[in-house]
Parts: sequence; C-alpha cells; structure tokens
Amino acid sequence: MVRLFSVILAIFCLWSCSTSPTGKTQLHLLSESQMAEMGNAADTEIKQQTSTVKSGRLNQYVRCVATAITQEVAPRSDWDINLFQDQSANAFALPGGHIGVNTGLLKVAQNQHQLAAVIGHEIAHVEAEHANARISTAYATQAGLALVQVLAGTESTEKQQLLALLGVGAQVGVLLPYGRSQESEADILGLEYMARAGFDPRQSIDLWQNMARASHEQPLEFLSTHPSHNTRIEQLNAHMSKALSLYEQARTQGRGARCDSKG
Repeated sequence: MVRLFSVILAIFCLWSCSTSPTGKTQLHLLSESQMAEMGNAADTEIKQQTSTVKSGRLNQYVRCVATAITQEVAPRSDWDINLFQDQSANAFALPGGHIGVNTGLLKVAQNQHQLAAVIGHEIAHVEAEHANARISTAYATQAGLALVQVLAGTESTEKQQLLALLGVGAQVGVLLPYGRSQESEADILGLEYMARAGFDPRQSIDLWQNMARASHEQPLEFLSTHPSHNTRIEQLNAHMSKALSLYEQARTQGRGARCDSKG
C-alpha cells in the first residue's frame, strides 16, 4: 500500500506540479484563467473597502514606476494600477493584472528606485505563480469556481484566508502572506525586474533597511515563516552583481528610470 501510494503521489505531482522561474517545484491545481478570476474578484473586494487616489502627481508617479517594470517583465496592455488611500506600508500584485500601492508605502519607499523594488517584488510573486501554489496546497479538494464564489460572497474567515493566500492584506516586509522560500524567490526576481526596467537595484538594500526601522521589532527568524530583514539584505547583496549588470545594460539602452514623485 505504501508503494502504491508513492506511485500515485508521483503521478499526481507529474500532472499538477510546475517549475518556478528559479527552478523550484510547485503544486498548481488551478488554471491561469481561474487564478485571473480570483485576482479580479479580490481586486473588486479591495476597491469596495478602500478608496483609490484617482488623479494627481502621486497617482502618476506610482503608475510610472509600475508601468516601467511591467513593460519589461510582464508586458500586457491592460494592467490595472491603483494608488490606495491607506496609511499602511502595503502593496500587492494579483493574477489577472492588478497592482495596488498604498499611500503609506511612499513614506517608507522614499524614491522611485525603492518603490520599484517593492513593485518588482510583488510582480515576481505573480510571475512565479506563488498564489496558485499556496491556494492549491490549502484547497486541494476544492474547485476554482467555488473559490471565486467565496471571494464574491459575504465576509467570512475563509474569504479572509483566501485573500491572504492571494497576497493581499499584510504589511510589506513585516507580516507578508507568502512563505520564506517564496519571499526569497520574489526578492531575487524582483531585484532583476527593477534592474531590467532601469531602476538602481542597490536601492533595494536601502528599502529593506527602511522597512527594518519602520517595523521596530520583529520576531526572531526561527519563529517566523519569513526571512529576517538582515537575511533578506544578505540575499539581495549575493545577487547584486547580476542585477547591476542588467541595470547598466538598461541604462545603455536608454531605459533609465524617469519617474518623479514631486510632479
């Protein structure tokens, strides 16, 4: 029976597992269209709960940074980019092409390069399909359509859990909803994304130092599912040489960042 179970499990993994951009194996039970439906539903939920900044220099600034990155790493014409009137230092990207940045994040991400580090990180979660992996693991017996209905329904514990699994509702750098391995992968990919778009990857270090100061106290790493700020910075430094090469290449090709928060 043990051998039979192992064979069945191996076949199941071959059928439903995929490889992330850095070579990690992930369980993916939901289709791209199902994930997009859930991303759309989650985005609608957020907009119902939090007002957006529809115009002005900060709105244009956030759109400038996000668009520069999406054009390089995830080109599509219909990315929905929004600035939310919320003082928490938060940002997200969702399947289906949604990016959200809270006004409070702009106090921590102090220039275009640091904002690009956050947005690149969030887009990396989408491109690596981390939400699909988390939802597939948590809801392996439920159909994608049923999960969309949960998101569209009334408030419930299951709905809040599903929003968290999609990557919404936790403060960036403090209580991120992804696990340690996924966070590290998004850090590495996000570093490359920002560099390819012409943003200085060295500013990612300053960003996480700002995050460390803003969070004041953080649990010891072995008590957390997420990398500590110091570990995060060490990993970024380990990949900085490649990112700087991509950054210099982008600048040579005229893709230097030109987004200005001061309008």
